[in-house]
Amino acid sequence: MMNKKINRVAVLGSGIMGSRIACHFANIGVDVLLLDIAAKEGDKNSIVNTALQTAVKTNPSPVYSKKVLNKIVTGNFEDDMSEIAGYDWIIEVVVENLDIKKKVFDQVEQYRKPGTLVTSNTSGIPIHLMAEGRSDDFKANFCGTHFFNPPRYLRLLEIIPTLHTRPELVEFLMYYGDKFLGKTTVLCKDTPAFIANRVGVYSIMALLHLVQKMELTVEEVDKFTGPALGRPKSATFRTTDVVGLDTMIKVSKGLYDNCPDDKAHDLFKLPDYVEKMEANKWLGDKTGQGFYKKTKSAEGKTEILALDLKTLEYRPQEKVKSATLDLTKPIENVRDRMKVFVAGKDKAGELFRASFFGLFEYVSDRIPEISDELYRIDDAMRAGFGWDLGPFEVWDAVGVAEAIEGMKKYGHEAAAWVHEMLAAGNSSFYKVEDGVRKYYDIPSKTYKAVPGAEAFIVLDNLRSSKVLWKNSGASIIDLGDGIINVEFHSKMNTIGGDTLQAINKAIDMAEKDYKGLVIGNDGANFSAGANVGMIFMMAVEQEWEELNMAVRMFQNTSMRIRYSAIPVVVAPHNLTLGGGCEFSLHADHVQLNAETYMGLVEFGVGLIPGGGGTKEFALRASDEYRDDQIVQSVLRERFLTIGMAKVSTSAVEAFELGYLQKDKYSITMNRSRLIADAKAKAIELADAGYTKPVQRKDIKVLGKQGLGIIYAGANTMYSGHYISEHDKKISEKLGWVMCGGDLSSPTEVTEQYLLDLEREAFLSLCGERKTLERIQSIVTKGKPLRN
Repeated sequence: MMNKKINRVAVLGSGIMGSRIACHFANIGVDVLLLDIAAKEGDKNSIVNTALQTAVKTNPSPVYSKKVLNKIVTGNFEDDMSEIAGYDWIIEVVVENLDIKKKVFDQVEQYRKPGTLVTSNTSGIPIHLMAEGRSDDFKANFCGTHFFNPPRYLRLLEIIPTLHTRPELVEFLMYYGDKFLGKTTVLCKDTPAFIANRVGVYSIMALLHLVQKMELTVEEVDKFTGPALGRPKSATFRTTDVVGLDTMIKVSKGLYDNCPDDKAHDLFKLPDYVEKMEANKWLGDKTGQGFYKKTKSAEGKTEILALDLKTLEYRPQEKVKSATLDLTKPIENVRDRMKVFVAGKDKAGELFRASFFGLFEYVSDRIPEISDELYRIDDAMRAGFGWDLGPFEVWDAVGVAEAIEGMKKYGHEAAAWVHEMLAAGNSSFYKVEDGVRKYYDIPSKTYKAVPGAEAFIVLDNLRSSKVLWKNSGASIIDLGDGIINVEFHSKMNTIGGDTLQAINKAIDMAEKDYKGLVIGNDGANFSAGANVGMIFMMAVEQEWEELNMAVRMFQNTSMRIRYSAIPVVVAPHNLTLGGGCEFSLHADHVQLNAETYMGLVEFGVGLIPGGGGTKEFALRASDEYRDDQIVQSVLRERFLTIGMAKVSTSAVEAFELGYLQKDKYSITMNRSRLIADAKAKAIELADAGYTKPVQRKDIKVLGKQGLGIIYAGANTMYSGHYISEHDKKISEKLGWVMCGGDLSSPTEVTEQYLLDLEREAFLSLCGERKTLERIQSIVTKGKPLRN
């Protein structure tokens, strides 16, 4: 691979995509020059500056922390284009118009240094047309890099070379996108809409036509094509409203015009109701209404109406019922739900068969047109459209041969290569051998390892041969090289007695026969925290001794994570709340994904952190006290982080909030690399001669000196009606633990002293009616209650 470093990136065009691409490069520490056209009046940089400010204000945020904005310098094409000479990568993100892009490239040719990488973020213009008329050096260093919006959150990066692009440059971009930008990089051919939009828009357009034919409602489609199917919560129509109906129309019209020989050509023609929506400018969120419309009722309540596709009038949403969906509810594994969907006897089952049997034909026909390898199509759909399973993975889950029989009944036929695959005795598109995932390679008619996957550890692939021990809530898996892993697999990866048992068992095993331990999983979230349903049941039944033992076990497990004889690396991602956060606080090292939303949120259910989290924040406050500062302000900051249940919006912010410690955490950009990176860190710590730490006995707590400030603050907030009386009580309990009780003067105490205070306060709050009401609301309705 070419030895290239990217320290400075120039982004040309500051629209929705340009400004957000600039933000994402700033996220990873790259210096960014963001340019756009000069304003005709006033400040010449007003266009680019306004665009960047607008991007930063969006929710969810394109930046990990506001501090990264210091990495972005703005300018305009008139005055600052010459600056690109000093940049390593120039990305064009101007309007989708070939003539305008060519004019920008004329300027780029004028100023870029030979060998500088130049790419276009086009979503539809053929890459080779943009390269026409350019110098040989420009062509050799030019290709398409199609980011998906929003670039921080959607993991797909399509790499589209031309015939002139240097192969080593393509290899570099595939690696750089994966390792440093955190992307699933997919190599594409220079065909209309590349891979993800070609398949994704086909899928949406087929659905839009089916809806009419099957007389389905907007709500039914979104219910049938949402999380139960392994798709985002916004499903089909809500996603279209968010992205913009005009965007989808533009891509579908492009495919209709540019793919005349596509067997599904007519499907890219807009249904009547979509044409009328376009004429009415009902384009989704950007115009205030699309398939859904937000209104205020007569009582002033916000109401979201749904569009009736027959009358094109908005009406209240109707509740959707489906026997097929009910059957999928107890099934955790998305793959296993596919058999239920394909056998469904109601509208949900019928829609699944009608849409997926067509999709199976479509994707099998697209090989080798858009890709020579089937896994690239699955990668693109998972990373670009947020599908849990790509089309070939769904086909495998249904059963390849069984689906072909069903396809015939619906007028669809799989491509010849699929029939040849089955005839040769190969029954699936993927298989796992010796922990390695392989795909069916069509030209060689053999199974090959998915390229690049050697850098990943996928726990699912190890499940058949490497599980050392398991119970209902967790498994212990051998990762090799002397490292074992605890994987949670409860609902939302909540932590109960079985999870705690698994962690303690793993530490026992590692101390005896292994070098180190990783606590990580491949679930949607690392952990939503302790199983509050169990806490609620024990408290209601007044089983105080059992509850005391359960809390003590949680605390002891956190302490074992810190004070075992082997290094323990915790590998969080996405939601890492409550107990999941407490395990991270006690790890020797936290190897976390950039997208980690970490927080101690117990206050919301009327409790304080009871698994060592409150103790740990008191300990960290103690380490931050300095003789030349007002120590109470340090305590106040730590107190408010718990008291306001602050959750980080990124790994970077988790450090800023004090959940991570300097030199004790590392960030993995690509979630797929997380377990492998955590394993490598555990080996590094073990090989460096890891020694068991000693429990702390020197934690400075402020006693009455700190309590006075916390109690006064809580009283002021209560008097001003900012918090309820119960909030005030929880605040005082939290303050009591963090200050070490009402000691007459600042004193040094042990960790165990603080743990005992923490457990006592936790248990006393479990006996409060208002706390139980809060827990009940979360358990039964999934909503927080302020009482």
